[in-house]
Amino acid sequence: MAEMSLKTLLDISLDAGQEILDVYDQAFSVETKADDSPLTKADRRSHQVIMAGLRKAYGEFPVLSEEGSVIPYAERKDWSSFFLVDPLDGTKEFIRKNGEFTVNIALIEHGYPVLGVIYAPALDAFYFGRSGLGAFKLENASRADLADDDALIEQSACLPLVEPGDVVKVVASRSHMSEETESFIEELRKAHQVDVVSAGSSLKFCLVAEGKADYYPRFAPTMEWDTGAGQAIVEAAGGKVTRYGDHERFYYNRENLTNGWFLVKLNR
Repeated sequence: MAEMSLKTLLDISLDAGQEILDVYDQAFSVETKADDSPLTKADRRSHQVIMAGLRKAYGEFPVLSEEGSVIPYAERKDWSSFFLVDPLDGTKEFIRKNGEFTVNIALIEHGYPVLGVIYAPALDAFYFGRSGLGAFKLENASRADLADDDALIEQSACLPLVEPGDVVKVVASRSHMSEETESFIEELRKAHQVDVVSAGSSLKFCLVAEGKADYYPRFAPTMEWDTGAGQAIVEAAGGKVTRYGDHERFYYNRENLTNGWFLVKLNR
């Protein structure tokens, strides 16, 4: 795996988060993109900060960002390593001002996420995971006094935090609850007591990594940048993200960047 400073990625995420919060605290307009998804100046400002930070620290790595220019598959298909970025995941939650939006940065190597960071600006919580290291959560991230990666890890809580209980907990999207997701939950209820937890953005991955949810079924469309960082964190915590149908590990940098259905679960 390429050498990456988690502290550097934290700093970039914090800078992007501050740009988002600056917009969040004032009136802002909402545009609609070609795919009917919303866009605000917070998305753009976060994208610009992340791109500048990654270019300065790791300019040798290409970046695929939701708010960046379209990169043809012919150009990116031979990338062995690249950053996958969602500058503001959960724009709908941002617009609703419920705090459940995140900054997502993942490092993809040979098609799979090996490192991921997720920062929730309104919650000031920073989640990170790296293959071979584990997954962690840092509370009050913007106020932490950290000299390096060792200090970051030392001051963070190792995930999962919550032990399994008698109740099976399923986290579902606050904005997208499909019929298939409801059917999955009803099937679980045949054998278990089930609680459903709602959350926005990639925080659903984080809840699984924390052990606060056992499953996150996503039987509706997403994009690669919606899931890369979350998958890295869940896998580093000991969980799995698998494709619906064949149960294969989710992989990235496909010609079509739209994800198929998937299931996130914590193995324990």
